[in-house]
Order: sequence, then C-alpha cells, then structure tokens
Amino acid sequence: MEKLNSTLGAVRSLRSSVRQCFEQLADGTNAELAEDSRTKFLLKFQENFNNMNAQLREVESLINGLQAPQTPYCLGQTTYLAQETAPERQALYSQLVNSYKWIDKVHDHSFLAFNNLNQNNLRRSYVYCSQKRVRIPFTSCNNFDPDHTDKLLSEINLPLTSYQVCRPFGSNVVVIVTISRVLKAAIVCKGVLIEWVTVKGFDETLDPDDLWAESRYEVFRKVQEHTHIAMLHFFSPTLPDLAIKSYMTWLHSYSKLFLEACKRCGKFVSNGLPPTWRDLRTLEPFHEECRNC
Repeated sequence: MEKLNSTLGAVRSLRSSVRQCFEQLADGTNAELAEDSRTKFLLKFQENFNNMNAQLREVESLINGLQAPQTPYCLGQTTYLAQETAPERQALYSQLVNSYKWIDKVHDHSFLAFNNLNQNNLRRSYVYCSQKRVRIPFTSCNNFDPDHTDKLLSEINLPLTSYQVCRPFGSNVVVIVTISRVLKAAIVCKGVLIEWVTVKGFDETLDPDDLWAESRYEVFRKVQEHTHIAMLHFFSPTLPDLAIKSYMTWLHSYSKLFLEACKRCGKFVSNGLPPTWRDLRTLEPFHEECRNC
C-alpha cells in the first residue's frame, strides 16, 4: 500500500504540473512587454516543461515497480454484486457508478441553470405590467413588405462586408453576412426583427437549409453566444430599422477578431481564445472573463 500511495502522489503532482504548464501557455504573454520579458516567459515555460517530463519518468518507474494485489480490494457491500452469475449482470457495479456520477452532474447543472434563469429577465419588452392584458390595435413590424427589407439591407454599407439575401422560408429573409476573411453569419429575420443568428468560420459551409448546425471551432461557438446577447440588446420593435443597422455595425466589429488585443488585460489570447466579446456601445474587444472586471 505504501508504494501505491507514493505512486498516486506522484500522479497528482504530475497532473498539477501539466495543468500549470498549459495554463501558462494558454494565458500567453502581454503584447506590449519588452523582448526580455518574452524571453523570461519562454525560459519559464521550458523549465515547467522539463519538470513535467521528469515527473512523468518518475511516475513510469513507480508504476513499473508495482505488483498486482494477491487479493481483491474490499468494496463494501458492493462486493456481493460480483456473486451474480448472469453474464449480462456482471458489469452492474461499473454501470451503477457511472449512473450515480451522471445523476450528480444533472443535479448540479440544473441547480446552476435555475439560479441563472431567475437572475436574468429575458422579456422582450421595455415595460412589464402584471395586470390583465387589453387587446389594442397594433401594426406588427413583422409584416413589413419584402422590398422594404431588401432596401434596408442595401443601405447598410460596411467595409469588407458582403451580404447574400435568400428566402428559404417564404417571405421571411435569411441574410448570409461575410465579414472580411474571418467569419460568416446567417441572420434569420421575421420581417425586420432578428430571430436567430448562426456564426461559423470563413472556411466552413453555411447552408441556409441547415441554420442550426454549430461551428466546429470553439471560438466561433463563443462568438455565436455573444451575437444572441447582442440580438436581445438591440431589439427594438419601435425602431426596427435602427436596431438592424446598429446590430450590423456591432457585428462588423469582429472583422479584426484575431488582430486586436483585449482592452482590459492587453493579451491577444486568454484560455486559448482571442477576445470574443465586443462592447455593445464602444465596440472594444474583451475576453469573456475580462468584460465584467
């Protein structure tokens, strides 16, 4: 047992070193630092990497020195499960452990989702009234003439941005926006109101018939989450034309997604991602963890 405990301790130390090494690499270095600071960063990373290799060799030597136990470990009352003779029930213990882990994760995620949904009010309205609704005459902005939508999109002239308008769902328009050579976005509109946005990389296929398939790149999946937040922010049933133009201007700020450093920490990469958030007013780039600092 003493050899087993020392081996487990070496494995824990190795995991800690690996995590520390890759966290340093993911955080990167500040673009504004001098050449000496960058050299120190590389030397520190090389030192951590060599330390990790040494610990890996130590773990391998400790594992080779272990011997298989002569008697099975005592697992409490679950040892009686091994007495089951039916072949389809012999793996019951491992399945039971996986089921308990899955249930615990479901409880944790559902509790976090419940708290987040209670804190965030996503009503698309400026005024909320708890009294009984009264039906009043209202001209919906969802019933705009298709020519008006085409004219509105033609008035939005942004550099390095092209638009492709199609109508696979009848009168409702789908706008394929290509921003520089960075990304593509499919904007589904009902009238002149934005209902859904899908973001993919420039080298990916964005088919209007499959608008719910996510990008295979994590950075563009994160950008898509931010576009949904901006969609709710710029929603305005009273000024729909202005809302569309403001949203397109905000989306165009991603033309330098991989070229601008975070305004908060000054780094180009943090946790393996560039600054994926753009401020809704100033359009300045921020990492997701830096925008609320």
